[in-house]
This record gives sequence, structure tokens and C-alpha cells, in this order.
Amino acid sequence: MFAIINGTVFTMAGPPISRGTVLVEGSKIVQVGRQLPLPDDIEVFDATGKLVLPGLIDAHTHVGIMEEIYRLEGDDTNETSNPVTPHLRAIDAVNPYDLGFQDALAGGVTTVVTGPGSANVVGGEMVVMKTHGTVVDDMIIRFPAGLKCALGENPKRVYGSGKKMPATRMASAALLRETLVAAQNYLVKQKRAAAEGNIPERDLQMEAVVRVLKKEVPLRVHAHRADDIMTAVRIAREFDLDLVVEHCTEGHLIAPWLAAAGVKAVVGPVISNRAKVELMNRSLETALALCQAGVPFALMTDHPVVPIQYLSLSAALAVKGGLPEETALKAITVDAAGLLGIRQRVGSLEAGKDADIIVADRSLFDPNHRIEMVFVNGCQVIGKK
Repeated sequence: MFAIINGTVFTMAGPPISRGTVLVEGSKIVQVGRQLPLPDDIEVFDATGKLVLPGLIDAHTHVGIMEEIYRLEGDDTNETSNPVTPHLRAIDAVNPYDLGFQDALAGGVTTVVTGPGSANVVGGEMVVMKTHGTVVDDMIIRFPAGLKCALGENPKRVYGSGKKMPATRMASAALLRETLVAAQNYLVKQKRAAAEGNIPERDLQMEAVVRVLKKEVPLRVHAHRADDIMTAVRIAREFDLDLVVEHCTEGHLIAPWLAAAGVKAVVGPVISNRAKVELMNRSLETALALCQAGVPFALMTDHPVVPIQYLSLSAALAVKGGLPEETALKAITVDAAGLLGIRQRVGSLEAGKDADIIVADRSLFDPNHRIEMVFVNGCQVIGKK
């Protein structure tokens, strides 16, 4: 058992607690409050003058799958042999020894979403995991966490250049719809076989898509341009799916439509140039527009596109674009956890939740801030003991 005392505690479940205490036993938070009585033999970390916050959450990365140093050997991001590969699993590609995980911890990021890239129209299943550990199976919080799909330039470029489908936006949408219809048909056959007392034949590709049809996981669609985003919305409406738009670069142009459709978004990377045409209208005000329209959102780095340790800097730039600081902080903590369906475990400092805690010397929106201590599941992984 240990306690972090005397810091300003941002629980993200209520107002900050001045000279607060976070009490931890094992891997869980036991109590959070002010001037809590402590046992005599407890280990104490004095955070006087510091900020105590929940570990940060990066809602879209490729950490562990797209390793920075090993360009070919460590790049397992895109299976470019087929544009429809729903049965691929991020957990089978993550290398826990990727240096990106060390960078994450140094930046106070204790939870990430990682998964396939955007070369394929249907890329595979994503995972939510902790950033500390040696075996992927022990680091998982939620798997699968969504089926990664992609619209726009990337699938067109990868397959169209080889005279393969999709070479157009129409073809990308058609392939996605075709896959969803095939899964609907598969589900009907499965139910019929079960009703007749037969053992249905398994299809790994269809099993992954059926989870989306049953709303067990969301369809997470890479889309930058407004028309691509609305194509994703159109398809999600047709098949009655939970949709998360990844990147949502032009979301500010259609924010009211996204709100009306009940869409969620993971915005970013914020630190970016106009590397391709569909990024032409990138803006620091995208998150603000979504917030004002009532669209639930989180922020991302898309690591290694932007190094994962710059997640808080990405949030600071959203603040520069007009987003309130409290909202920006929620977008990398409690709101990100809610969007990912893991709020019962992480995202805030509350009794019963995982003891993922960071201690900073000043506001995370100050570029000069330092992360002085990091705890994951109650284990100190950064800072002096």
C-alpha cells in the first residue's frame, strides 16, 4: 500500500482537490480525498507543489506494430495483399519491447489503442492496452476494441496503383458494404444451423465483422475529408452500426451532421502538415467545433506519425484552437476512456479503478512540464522510489 500526498489531485471525476491524497493498495485505487488518515507503515510519495492526474490515454496509435527503428523488420502495420482483412488481430503484431512504449510512459501515457494502418478498406481488429508490460496478453484492457476500416486516399493509392480494387472512393465504399452484407448472411446461416442443431462452420473473417453488426465493438473508420466521413456515416446508418471516425480532419466542416448521427470521433494528429490532399483543411479548431456541436471525441497522436510522448502537447494545441483546458484534458483521460468503453477501469482517479497515476511538475499544457512519476497498475515505472 502507498499514498501520494499533498499534490493538487485532478481526479477527472470532480473538481481538483488541493493538497489531496491518493491511496493505493495493490493495483487499485482505494481512496481519493483530502487529509485522509494513513497507516503508520505506509509508503508515502510527497507531491507538494505538483499535479497528480490519471494516466493519459492515446486513443489511436500504431505503437508496438509500426516500430520506429526497424522499417521492414518491425513494420507490421498494413497487410497489402488484400483490401479486406477483418480477421487480422493487432494483438498478434504488437511487440511490447518497441521503444515507443518507453516513450509513452515518459510522456505520462499509460493506455493506448493500437491497431492496423489504413491501407486496407477493412484492416483488422484493434486493441486497448497498457503501455507497461512484457507480454501482450497481460497488457490488454479490451480486445477487440473496434474493427479498423479506411476510406479516402490510402486504399485507392495502395491498390489502385496496381490496377486492383479499390481504385476509387466508390469501390472502397462498395467493398465495405459488401463485407457487411456477407457478414449479415453469415450470421443468418449461423443462427439457422444452431436452430437445426448443427455445428456451424466457422469463418474468421466473418466472425470479426459480426461483432460489429452485433454492436459488440464499433466500426472505426479512417476518414479525413468531409465527404469520406459522411460516407462512413451513411454506411453506419444503413447497417445500424456504432461508428467512430478516426482522424476526422474535416469534422469541423460537418460537426452538426456528426452530432445528429450520434457519431464519435478520435481527432488528430494535431501536430501535422498538409502531407496529402485530404489534409488540406486541417485545423486546430476541429476539436472545438466537435465539442460545440456535442460530438463525443478523444485526441490522438497516431504514433509514430507524431511521437506518442507529445499527446499532451497535442491537447495543448487544441487549447490554442479554442478548446477549453478542462475539455482538452478530458479528451486524453476520462472522455477517451468513455469513448473506448473502458471507463470502469481507467481515465479518472476514483476508488476501485486501476492505479494508473502520473505526477507532473506543472500544467500539462505548459510545454516545459515534466512527468516526474508514473504508476501503472500500482507499479512505479517512472521516477525515484
